[in-house]
Order: sequence, then C-alpha cells, then structure tokens
Amino acid sequence: MTAHQPARPGHPARAPKTHPPGTVAWAAADPLRAVLAVIAIITVLTGAVQVPFGGPVLQLIGADSTPETRQLFGTVGMFMVVVGGLLLHTLLNTVPSAEVVLWSGVQKTGAFGAVGIGVLSGVFSPLALLVAFFDLATAVLLFIYWRRISAVPAANGLAG
Repeated sequence: MTAHQPARPGHPARAPKTHPPGTVAWAAADPLRAVLAVIAIITVLTGAVQVPFGGPVLQLIGADSTPETRQLFGTVGMFMVVVGGLLLHTLLNTVPSAEVVLWSGVQKTGAFGAVGIGVLSGVFSPLALLVAFFDLATAVLLFIYWRRISAVPAANGLAG
C-alpha cells in the first residue's frame, strides 16, 4: 500500500478507534473533575478578556486604569490563560497530572491572597472580594482533588 492508496477494510489502519465517553458521562463519572474543568475554562476566558479589556475590568473592580495598571493586569490575564489552559489540559487527560493540579491550587491560593491584599490596601473595591473568594473556593477544590489523585498510586503500591 502506498501513501496514496486508501486503507482496506480489515487493515489495522481501519481498526475501530475507541473514543472516550460523551461529555455528560465524563462529567457524571467524576463531578469534581468536571467542575474543575469548567472553572479552568472560566479562568482561560476571564484571563483572555483581561488582556485586551483590562481598563474596563479594572474600573469595574474599583482600581485605577493607567497604562501601567493595564499592562500589569494584561500580564496577569496572560498567566491566567496559561495556568487555566494547563489545568484544563491535564483534567481532560485520561490520568491528570497531580503536580499540575497541586500547582494550580497554589496559584489560586496566591490569587486569593493578592486580591485580598489589594482590597485591604484600597487598590480594589470590596467587589473584588467576589473574585478572591471564588479563587479561594477553587483552591480548596483543587487541593481536595489533588489529594484524591495523588493518593491513588500509593494505594496501589506504586508510591514513588
């Protein structure tokens, strides 16, 4: 068979491929993982919005919109896209990376602290606490999920 010839029925290249279950079945099989995947998508989308629309978002949370704050806010948004995308990627893998889940939880904990400090110091309005507590709740969920997936190898005698 050449590169231009189609594979014949029964040929290994035509073997039926196994596909993961549908989205609903996947979410029902592990609701916490599904919730974290939705949060990862939200993180990517909100980070992507911060990059070009940082000024209006800064005004919404009661911060000054200057060229410097918009630049920093856009940089934070870019990192939100990267970390949220990485988290989503690992959650969609057959076996999620415990390390990625752990460090995503650390990032969300840091975001909670940073926004909280910003509110306490008057940089952000109290409205920004909604974002901070969302990040804190996400961090708690990530650490719960991390403990669950990192305990699996040890339970199987594969500690390493």
